[in-house]
Amino acid sequence: MSLVIEQLGKHYGDTPVFSQVSLSVAPGEFVAIVGESGVGKSSLLNCMAALDDWQQGRITHDSVDIGALTEVQRAHWRREKLGFVFQAFHVLPHLDVAQNVGLPLLLLYRPDAARVQAMLEAVGLGGLGQRLPAELSGGQLQRVAIARALVHRPRLLLADEPTGNLDPRTAAQVMDVLQSQATESGASLVLVTHSEAAAARARRVLHLTANGCRA
Repeated sequence: MSLVIEQLGKHYGDTPVFSQVSLSVAPGEFVAIVGESGVGKSSLLNCMAALDDWQQGRITHDSVDIGALTEVQRAHWRREKLGFVFQAFHVLPHLDVAQNVGLPLLLLYRPDAARVQAMLEAVGLGGLGQRLPAELSGGQLQRVAIARALVHRPRLLLADEPTGNLDPRTAAQVMDVLQSQATESGASLVLVTHSEAAAARARRVLHLTANGCRA
């Protein structure tokens, strides 16, 4: 298994966010996590990304215990192994589209203009590499975020409500791109969503509650 979560629990003070969450995701598998607002879906995703801490349980990725890593080691792990697609896009406004997509490769000291161009073509943004984010639509910006998350060929791809700000037609197009590119790269894909249409595309749908995760 690529990602294994065992009896994970997180709380803020005396307030539990989630507890007893266990799941595994194989390489190339697409898993969706759904649940009511406030049950900790985004917090769980942030723990998977080693962006947040937890108080119980264990997360391993490719046999690496993420919780045992130092902050510097976690940053290096994210840079090398992780792609993250945010609902709010988080593109850098002063960089053009190609520069935004190529940023993970620059951080790895592996600039590759051909790879960036290939990703832009793959997500339907060929010819738009020189445009600034302000010149793009919401659907196009989300495609930029997907291309950026996949350009360095991560082993784990996490997506937090990637269609939440999009109309249904654009959301379907974005999910087509996300799913096809994750499948092509062999990345394990974990999607947190409120969208039934998006969740229905996954191989497995897990329901997160305050007391754990169930199919």
